[in-house]
Amino acid sequence: MCTVCGCAEGETQIEGHDHSHDHGHSHDHGHSHGHHGEATPATMIVHHHYHHQGDVHVHYHGSAAVSVPNMAGSSQSSESRAHSHGHSHSHRHSHDHAHSHSHSHASSAVAERAFEPQSEGDDLHYGKGAAHAHAPGMSQQKMVQIEQGILAKNDAIASHNRSHFEQDELLVLNLVSSPGSGKTTLLTQTIERLGGKVPVAVIEGDQQTANDAQRIRDSGAQAIQVNTGKGCHLDAAMVDTAYHRLGMEKGGVLFIENVGNLVCPAGFDLGESAKVAILSVTEGEDKPLKYPDMFAASELMILNKTDLLPHLNFDVNRCIESARQVNPNIEIICLSATTGEGMDLWFEWMAKRGLACV
Repeated sequence: MCTVCGCAEGETQIEGHDHSHDHGHSHDHGHSHGHHGEATPATMIVHHHYHHQGDVHVHYHGSAAVSVPNMAGSSQSSESRAHSHGHSHSHRHSHDHAHSHSHSHASSAVAERAFEPQSEGDDLHYGKGAAHAHAPGMSQQKMVQIEQGILAKNDAIASHNRSHFEQDELLVLNLVSSPGSGKTTLLTQTIERLGGKVPVAVIEGDQQTANDAQRIRDSGAQAIQVNTGKGCHLDAAMVDTAYHRLGMEKGGVLFIENVGNLVCPAGFDLGESAKVAILSVTEGEDKPLKYPDMFAASELMILNKTDLLPHLNFDVNRCIESARQVNPNIEIICLSATTGEGMDLWFEWMAKRGLACV
């Protein structure tokens, strides 16, 4: 998975917005929000450095101090400072390289040799090992160790997020899909139909640009853009930072529009109430079988763009069967965000999850 391919080492930009906590509660998260006469904060740059020991070092550069919980549940405050990017980060870990690199130890060489894919006819399967993935020059054991360390840190922050969301009585939905599935259109139509009946905010994830966040704001909801750079998914630390900058009211719905990707977001808990997988009818009915982890992790699959069905060779029943083969308990809604057909079912589902005034 992306924990070992290097994509998580990119720069993350989180839009800086003035926010106020006028909703009658305090966030006990160790952050200093600096509300006393400060100017609108600049965009925050967040560096996530993932090391092979499983440590995650998060460096914040900008105008705010941000706390990130560690695995023990305590918060580590990182005072952000503006600087150029030509520097090096010294993390002071001791890397003892005093071991021998002799290749005469056959057992060690066997243990650390590169993973060989399984062959079935003309097909090569790189996902059959213990790590269910492959990285050149890295053993399956090392990949598993790296992934466990990174996910453990992420899960600790996700638990921190979830406690905040529950305290604030929020329905938090993590929307995941391929690029172009219609996530943003679904959100804008949902926001307009809610019509201000409940507080609504969106954390918008993309690799670059703030285009989608602006579309959300134009629909009448709060939004904050998180640009992940090379990163192919949002993680819990990004959501923690973005959420506390939003300062949204209690008792509403927070949508997290994840980066368009059906692979990596499946493994990263953000603290959400549920993952919602969005699949458009233009993508192919076997998509749940090709990307099973995402649909296995989701509570709801929205089959979007059904208004295009008359123009496509798409088997709806086969798509539903594929999703249920991966996740027998997944709920499925067919709709068109463009025409509005099926949107009532989407609102009924959110009401069942506790969203009031729907």
